[in-house]
Amino acid sequence: MHSLKFDWNPITGFDIAGNFKLHFYSMMWIVAFLIGWHIMKRIFTKEKVSLEYLDPLFIYTVLATMLGARLGHVLFYQSELISEDFFSIFLPFSFKNGFEFTGFQGLASHGAAIGIIIGMYLYRRKYKYKSLMWILDRVVISVASGAIFIRIGNFINSEIIGKITDSSLGVRFIQDYYSKRQIVAETGIADYKEAYAAVTDNPQFQHLLEAVPYRHPAQLYESFCYIFVFLILWYVYNKTKKSDQAGFLFGLFLLLLWTIRFFVEFVKEPQGEEYITMLGLNTGQMLSIPFILIGLYFMFVYKPKTSA
Repeated sequence: MHSLKFDWNPITGFDIAGNFKLHFYSMMWIVAFLIGWHIMKRIFTKEKVSLEYLDPLFIYTVLATMLGARLGHVLFYQSELISEDFFSIFLPFSFKNGFEFTGFQGLASHGAAIGIIIGMYLYRRKYKYKSLMWILDRVVISVASGAIFIRIGNFINSEIIGKITDSSLGVRFIQDYYSKRQIVAETGIADYKEAYAAVTDNPQFQHLLEAVPYRHPAQLYESFCYIFVFLILWYVYNKTKKSDQAGFLFGLFLLLLWTIRFFVEFVKEPQGEEYITMLGLNTGQMLSIPFILIGLYFMFVYKPKTSA
């Protein structure tokens, strides 16, 4: 088997106004939401639902996803922010060691899932053209497509990295191993962008590159698997009668996505503090189990009290 090992040391964004930087990770979120909007538009058109309900659904989904993902990360992985840097939870700035624009560093998919469910419930209370389960059964198709791009964004950012490996799939995440301050100190190059580039381009600094271990590209594993989650949901929705069974697509989404997450966690490094652990399972795995069980319930047990 040919080795697929490579070094990952990319430019993560570009300056557009003064010190404001547009990150490719943020662009992946934008792509995810826009594609999700177009998928829901096709679904609304196919099922002859008025498009006047689409934009409010989009707004609710964006706000619920971002707020849920942020709060989920803080509660599940970085609860010290509540006492140490409270306002950074809700604002893209850090106030702990002076004022600094950081963007939202830390978003949890488990929190996003909970946020979306709550958001769809609130949306349904205002817009009652279909049942809550009808909405959830269809919005998860868009969510699955979006998950593909979010994990690509994580890869670009060299975050949510995998464990050290000697397999032929290893990646050296340069910018995860060396912080900006470290790389400037190690190379003596004042501009950290030039310093990072020198590690991979200048033979003088090859010893710095060789110190970086190869790791599983766990983000790409997830992203690749989520392609199939989306395709399966899209096929079941368009080609089978299961799309008429209230809760089935929602349950299938939960089962597929969180089963993938559960197993990929075995090759991931822990994210932040591990607050929930048991039987050798980490926080991400422990949080995935309830979603898997809920998915099975909606696929095989749930019976709506009234039809949509």
